[in-house]
Amino acid sequence: MERALTPKATRKTDGAYAYLDLLAREASAVEFEGPILQARAAGADSATLEELERAKVAALQVRAVLRRRAKREAELSALFDTASDLAGLRDLDAVLEAIVHRARQLLATDIAYMTLNDPERGDTYMRVTDGSISASFRRLRLPMGAGLGGLVAQSGTPYNTADYFADPRFRHTNTIDVAVHEEGLVAILGVPLRLGTQVIGVLFAANRSARPFAQEEVALLCSLAAHAAVAIDTARLLQETRAALTELSEANTLIRAHSESIERAADAHDRMTGLVLRGGLRGGGVEDVAAVVTEVLGGRLTVLDDEGRPLVGESGDLDTGVFDAAQSSRALGRTVKRGDAYVASVDVGAAPLCTLVLRTDDPVSDTDQRILERAAIVTALLLLFRRSVAEAEGRVRGELLDDLVSRPELRGLDDRARRLGVDLDAPHVLVVARHDGQRERAAFWASSQATLAHGLATARGDEVVLLLPGDRPGALARRVAAELSASLGRPATAGAAPASGPASGPVAAVASAYAEARRCAGALVALGRTGDGASAEELGFVGLLVGERREVSGFLSGAIGPVLDYDARRGTALVKTLNAYFGTGGSLSRTAEALHIHVNTVTQRLDRVGQLLGEDWQEPGRALEIQLALRLHRLRTHMPDT
Repeated sequence: MERALTPKATRKTDGAYAYLDLLAREASAVEFEGPILQARAAGADSATLEELERAKVAALQVRAVLRRRAKREAELSALFDTASDLAGLRDLDAVLEAIVHRARQLLATDIAYMTLNDPERGDTYMRVTDGSISASFRRLRLPMGAGLGGLVAQSGTPYNTADYFADPRFRHTNTIDVAVHEEGLVAILGVPLRLGTQVIGVLFAANRSARPFAQEEVALLCSLAAHAAVAIDTARLLQETRAALTELSEANTLIRAHSESIERAADAHDRMTGLVLRGGLRGGGVEDVAAVVTEVLGGRLTVLDDEGRPLVGESGDLDTGVFDAAQSSRALGRTVKRGDAYVASVDVGAAPLCTLVLRTDDPVSDTDQRILERAAIVTALLLLFRRSVAEAEGRVRGELLDDLVSRPELRGLDDRARRLGVDLDAPHVLVVARHDGQRERAAFWASSQATLAHGLATARGDEVVLLLPGDRPGALARRVAAELSASLGRPATAGAAPASGPASGPVAAVASAYAEARRCAGALVALGRTGDGASAEELGFVGLLVGERREVSGFLSGAIGPVLDYDARRGTALVKTLNAYFGTGGSLSRTAEALHIHVNTVTQRLDRVGQLLGEDWQEPGRALEIQLALRLHRLRTHMPDT
């Protein structure tokens, strides 16, 4: 049988249920006084009141435990969220800012900040702040062991103070104290950021008013610092990995570009080597080398010979700077850049051999500059081959021409000429060009010209001798004189004679033409016409003296031919008038008396002569030739066989 509860027991039970109800609805601490006040108002005895007091204390203790657990649970949840947030960040600056901001939130402080250690300088410096108002505070550096932060960084132990300036535990310095005072900080908590046994920095939470930091808050900030250190290290490693990957990518790009440059250089080298092997011995290939260079490197290429004349390309865009760069290139053995031009030049001994000028708007790498240098060397080899071949052929051709002009009695000279591609039976002109020094250059020029024209050339002292196809001695002599003078940079005088084969044969004709051409060149020098070129026929009466064939008809035609033709066509007496005019010493009146005509008629006839022969026909030299021609014409008229 159940025993009935007494009123006293009922009041105790009601009080216990009341406190359980307060705990269940998380009532405030002041509400826990309610059951005692109600019991006292109901007239409860002292024992009951004392029992309710003990129940209240126990309930408040349970409430405090529950609140601490709830707070810890909230802190753990916040730490979990923080770790999750930090794990999602990849940028180091973003990680540091998130850590400091979360520290300020979790501890509900006025400011949070972080310093990192500087191993090179041996101190710690402000890295990130949240809630700071002082610029000097954000730039603060702390010596190891100085201030609260320096002590934490040095010892690796958490420190906190409710009043920083009144705390004697820290080594205060003027710089730190001024910055802390400017920021207005009073209570400061600092915990180390650890990676293993290494302290990498300090995480702070601070208030601008006095505030003691509970042990739970210190532990909370330490836990956050542990997460932060791992996040910092992860972000740092990720950043370093990214930097390493970027460097690897750049290195790979450089290696790939270098590899492509090497392959391009190797391909260009193989192609240019093939040109040397295929074309060098034939004396060609310079244009092909230029084509390879422009195909590989792009731009415009000009190839210059030893005198700076273009072998390939145009010389219009060349200036003094290019030639200075060529000299520097030969001295350095490298490509030299001048403006948009890259210049590579090769010499033999102290004499330049060839120069390559590449103009391009794009930069040319070192590897590509080596290609240009290699092309210059290959071009130099081809030119040396060409020169060697020309010299070898020149010696053979020169020996043949020497024999033709000095020993025409030798047998087989015409056969030797045919083997060299020279047909002595065809029309040829022999040219003798006198020059002053530079024998090797003149000989090389003559040999090159003879080879190109399928003729012969030789050097004999201060003159070069050329046997060239053609039938216009005067024009060929003038061309040789002009071109050789330009090549030597000083006057060269050329005499020419036809070397067509007379009855005695083509070999004898060459020897005879050599003698006439030499006399013609000497006559030009004697007449003061150094640097000019002419044949005997073009020297007037002097040609009659130096010419082998004594071409009277040619002399007459050149001196008075137009007058003779006019008389023949019109039936006039201009020749008779000229004879009378010169016979009377140039007197118009006596000429008129001798011819039985009026003076005006004489004047009219002489004006006609001037129109036919030119206004200078009465000048002394010209008048002498005309008088000689008139005498020869008179002789031929009376002596038809002359």
